[in-house]
Order: sequence, then structure tokens, then C-alpha cells
Amino acid sequence: MRLIKKILDRGSAGELKLEPEEPEDMWHAYNLIAAGDSLRASTVRKVVQTTDTGSSTTTKKRMILTIEVQSVGYDSAAASTLRVKGRTIEENEFVKKGSYHTLDLELHSAFTLRKHEWDSIALDRVEMACNPVHQADVAAVIMHEGLANVCLITEHLTINRQKIEHTIPRKRKGLCAQHDKGMEKFFDVIIAAIIKHIDFSIVKAVIIASPGFIKDQFYQYMLAKATRDDERHLLENRNKFILLHSSNGFKHALTEVLQDPLVLNRLSDTKATGEMKLLEQFMQLLNDEPEKAYYGLEVIEKANQAQAIEHLLITDELFRNIDFNKRRRYVQLVDSVKENGGDVRLFSSMHASGERLGQLTGIAAILRFPMPDLDLADDHQHHEANNGNNHDDLQPNPNRPTDDNADFDDDRSANTYRALNANRAEASAW
Repeated sequence: MRLIKKILDRGSAGELKLEPEEPEDMWHAYNLIAAGDSLRASTVRKVVQTTDTGSSTTTKKRMILTIEVQSVGYDSAAASTLRVKGRTIEENEFVKKGSYHTLDLELHSAFTLRKHEWDSIALDRVEMACNPVHQADVAAVIMHEGLANVCLITEHLTINRQKIEHTIPRKRKGLCAQHDKGMEKFFDVIIAAIIKHIDFSIVKAVIIASPGFIKDQFYQYMLAKATRDDERHLLENRNKFILLHSSNGFKHALTEVLQDPLVLNRLSDTKATGEMKLLEQFMQLLNDEPEKAYYGLEVIEKANQAQAIEHLLITDELFRNIDFNKRRRYVQLVDSVKENGGDVRLFSSMHASGERLGQLTGIAAILRFPMPDLDLADDHQHHEANNGNNHDDLQPNPNRPTDDNADFDDDRSANTYRALNANRAEASAW
């Protein structure tokens, strides 16, 4: 995503002009645009013109329209287009103010988005979309003698961070020393580029590809140099390196490497490895230590008041809530957890881990210490709600086990109970 213009401050109104450049950017735009925002973009509309004689002609004209967003449609199968419906809020020569229109946002077509309030979640999404380095969880170094390319790979984008060219003397009979020295200098430049461009806290896998045995020679030289120079971050992440064959060291050779079915399976698992492990940890705690694992907005808000949240797991789908006040609650919770030193993980609802978290209300937390009293507080408030007090958003606490012979007040409680047992059984299976 390319950021063309930015006129805004955190927590206040403002506008951004953005241009989607990759199919992945349409997903970011889908998560940015919400009901109530104003959107300005180029579109084509049929215009009927009547002549003095009474005849009419219909022509298609390209124009700029500004609408107040009512709904946003995203089709993952056709990820290059976003359909935004709304009513026009500015009048022009051909379109009256207040008429309904659908804007089709497409790749390489800029749009301007204005919000009444740019919260931290929206700004983080913009930063994520406009800085592809934050998305790249796979890196690649593809090489042959004297040429190497250091790349970062996202789901839809390959970024060439550095091209390395180095002259290496040919091998001659009885005179291999010059060639070996040239290769060592070539390898030194590649190692420096890896250290400079690859953030091992983000990248989950590093592909080293070359024809012949150059990749193996480089890998052994890199480990020896890292041991000699005490480059611990290279040694500690040695298990992230994957050695593969390529026909040459040019960037286009990455295509053949990434098309290998075994490589595709390996790399698809790296995109959300951290999220999957964290969700697995939550499910295990839900089964073994339920006082440290909770899900549901109300009970997690109570845990946050005690600064007890170590990891907050939340899906991006919750921030597409058309209820502005509900969205604000989620945003305030995320900001508060970060201020208290907690870790916040935003799960994509398009990924399997995000779908699984969505089945658990879309929000969950792993606590720093057990808090069994949360069950009692939540049950007490739910009892007040059943007695007529207005707590529309309150839900019965799903973490609290109940007696199999307990009487349920209504079908909702019975369903919650059955869901609890199913989730606990599922957690045991994990």
C-alpha cells in the first residue's frame, strides 16, 4: 500500500490518501474502511442526457464521488476488488447529493479515506499495510558465484533489499587461493546484508538457494564466522535457515524455488506460527489451569483492571463492528493492555487460527497469575442482569465449570454450558 497523503492526528478526525498496490492491500483496506467513514474515489457511472428534441442518450462517464460508507464487501476469491456502498455527500454535475452508489476500489487506483476518529488500531493497520517489512516473515538469499540477491517475501510480494555483485577470480590449476579469497569476501558481504536487512524477531524462515554446492559452502562459512565473531543472533536462529536448489542467483529464480510443493507447505506454516503456538498455549491452559485462561469481553476487561493480562488474543473482525461504542471498547482494551506491558496479538479472520479464535468470542487472554475470583464477579453481574438490571453486553462466564445436574434458567444458559464442555474436550484433544 502506498501512502500518498496524510492529514490526521491520533484520536482525532483526519484523512489519508492511499493506493493499493498488491491484492493483500485490499484486505488491509477492508479492515480500514468502516460504516460512517467518508470515501472519495474515481468511478464510472451511466449518465442519461436529454436533448431539446426529447431524445435521450446514455453514456458512461468517469468521475470523482464522495460517499458516506454504509457497507463494505470483500470477496477473498476476487481479492483485487473491494465494493463499498453508501450515499453521496457531495454533489457534482451528474450525481445528486444523497443518491446511492457503489464504489469499486481496484489495484493501482487511489482513494481518500476520512474518519471522525483515527484510533490506534486503524493507525497500526495503516503502518502494517504501508511498511511491507513488517509483513515479511520469510526471507531469501539466492546466489551463484559473484551474484546474490537478499529478498523479503510476504504472501503477495517479494522485496529485493540488496543486490550483491562481486568479482571472483577463476580457478587455475595450482592457483586456487585467489578464488577462495574472492569467495570469502563475497560471503562476507552476504552475511553483512543478512544482518542488516533480516529481522529475526519477525522472520520465521530464511531460504538459502543456489546451483551446486555454493549454498552449503556459504552456510558452513556463515556458522564458522558467526562462532568466531560471536554473532549470537545468527547462531541462535540457525534452525530458521532452509537450503534449497536454484538454477541461478537472479531474483526470478525464486519463482522456481517457491513453486516446489514441499517448500509451499513449509512456508505456509511460517506465516502465523507465533499465533498458532499462542492459541495452542491458551487452549492448553483452558484445560489445565482455567483460572489463567479466559475468553469473552467482560471478564477480560476485569482481568485488565487488575493488570493481569500477559497475552491478549483478538481477531480483526471485532474491529469491523458497526457499533462505534463497541469498537471503542475493544480499542481502549488493546491500548490499556499495551500500556500495562501486555502483549497484543491481532489474528486475521482469514487465517485458520483467526477462525478458531472467532469461535471463542473472538477475544481471549492468558493471565500472568491465576484469578479464580473473576468467575464469581462475572456470575454475580449476570445474576443482576437476569433480575432486570440493564447489562445488555454481559454474558455468562464461559470459563466457570458448573454442576452437570444444575438447573438452567433458559436455553441460552444450556447452550453456553454445552459449548463450554465442547471447548474443554477440544482443549484436551490439543
